Amino acid sequence: MAKLYFHYGAMNAGKSTILLQAAHNYTERGMKVLLLKPEIDDRDSKDGDIVSRIGIKKQAVTFKPDANLEEFVSDHALQDDLHCVFIDEAQFMTRDQVWQLAAAADRLSIPVICYGLRTDFKGNLFDGSAALLAISDNVREIKTLCWCGRKATMNLRTNAAGLPVQDGAQIEIGGNDRYVSLCRQHWREVQISRTKD
Repeated sequence: MAKLYFHYGAMNAGKSTILLQAAHNYTERGMKVLLLKPEIDDRDSKDGDIVSRIGIKKQAVTFKPDANLEEFVSDHALQDDLHCVFIDEAQFMTRDQVWQLAAAADRLSIPVICYGLRTDFKGNLFDGSAALLAISDNVREIKTLCWCGRKATMNLRTNAAGLPVQDGAQIEIGGNDRYVSLCRQHWREVQISRTKD
């Protein structure tokens, strides 16, 4: 039976790099993969590329929040002998889309491997991540480091001047220019110090 996987980590943990390497492993063996990413994530490419911080990239198909991913994967499976589906920035999916991908994995026996953030800059789960944590067959953390050397689990949003941001919309697309990965202790210290200002 094919599974639904969720690999999560803080910003800069190398999620896109690992996704691209895994997809390469399939294609190197002559297997067909489908790379998907939410349309909202256009920070690295307006063309739908999945781009890693170390410079590798690959074309992906973008999808909107109202897209039915079970139907989309089914259509691709009929056209190609599809072996695996990879999703980048999976936190931006809707709960329905996560369930649709689970149905595709179950019905079509095609593994679906999702990569994304677990929480936002306030420490709250994204809807897509919450659904993935709830129903995935396999959940794995991709680790990265805080400046202190401990495991980074939190994402700190900063403004153009590099100062911490505590308010705003849950989704604000950005990379190293807007987010810093911190351990929980240092993330909390920043939150406490900002409330005292």
